[in-house]
Amino acid sequence: MKNRIFCFIATILIMASCIEQRPVNLIFDTDLGPDYDDVGALALLHALADSGQVNILATVSSNRDERVVPCIEAINTWYGRPDIPVAAPKSSGGASLTTWHKIKWTEVLPQKYPHKTKRTSDAPDAVKIYRQILSSQPDNSVVICSVGFFTNLKDLLHSAADQYSPLSGRELVARKVKRLISMAGSFPEGKEFNVYMDAPAAIATVDEWPTEIILSGFEIGVVILTGKKLVKMPDTGNPVKEVYELCFAEGDPNGRSSWDITAALIAVKGYERYFDSERGTMYVNDDGYNTWTPAADGHFVRLIAKYPPEYIADILETYMMKHPEN
Repeated sequence: MKNRIFCFIATILIMASCIEQRPVNLIFDTDLGPDYDDVGALALLHALADSGQVNILATVSSNRDERVVPCIEAINTWYGRPDIPVAAPKSSGGASLTTWHKIKWTEVLPQKYPHKTKRTSDAPDAVKIYRQILSSQPDNSVVICSVGFFTNLKDLLHSAADQYSPLSGRELVARKVKRLISMAGSFPEGKEFNVYMDAPAAIATVDEWPTEIILSGFEIGVVILTGKKLVKMPDTGNPVKEVYELCFAEGDPNGRSSWDITAALIAVKGYERYFDSERGTMYVNDDGYNTWTPAADGHFVRLIAKYPPEYIADILETYMMKHPEN
């Protein structure tokens, strides 16, 4: 009888600790524009923010295209969070890319939905925003979710002490960042877009980043198709649905691959309940080609599929379809 009572009490305590778990403090770094699953990832993060599971500290662009930041702000504003800081890269290197679709949804969104920043180049320096936010957060508390180029992360690592912190960029990351989740690479080897578009930045980040890096590779998201249920919603005035509708009209009849959305999910909720994993080391060549070496004490963790892709897709799309609560 005593054992059963103790087990019951332990269960209640575990449940209470889960309920009281603090939300994840997260910075979202995106190349939104060339593809549109970034929009789904941002929708998922706002849904999790509505349920108190994440604090979105900033939404920064790694893409220099002038329409990216206005699109990010349009989505943030629709979800009731117009004041989330935005930023963009100011250093040399990186990339400026717009959508490949004939109908440029990156032009449609800023024309139809409210936003404050006129052009991406008008946004603050990403390094400045990173350093300002990281310096104000508790140690080992910030999760960075990168679903684009490594440009901003390299610039952050190489940044010097400033008015926000006496620490170098690498020292600041080591103190404040809990982990980096990145949609990057193709495993066990390959050449993936987010890596090769700014290969020097990818090499520097992979070689110098001081915390654990969790990698959601190309092979993970490519088979997880989402969006079909989203576009069937009766909503009007929903920018997420509108982006998927516009893009679906030109292709993707079975849904769009969910590379970035998968990374956003595990950045907040962890990967253990959704994926298997392997620890090891990622290497990036000068041309952006990556390889992988398994190692029990490796600095990196790569995701490995555990469930059918349809199961993960249902989870992702449920969040993508959620209406804002603000």
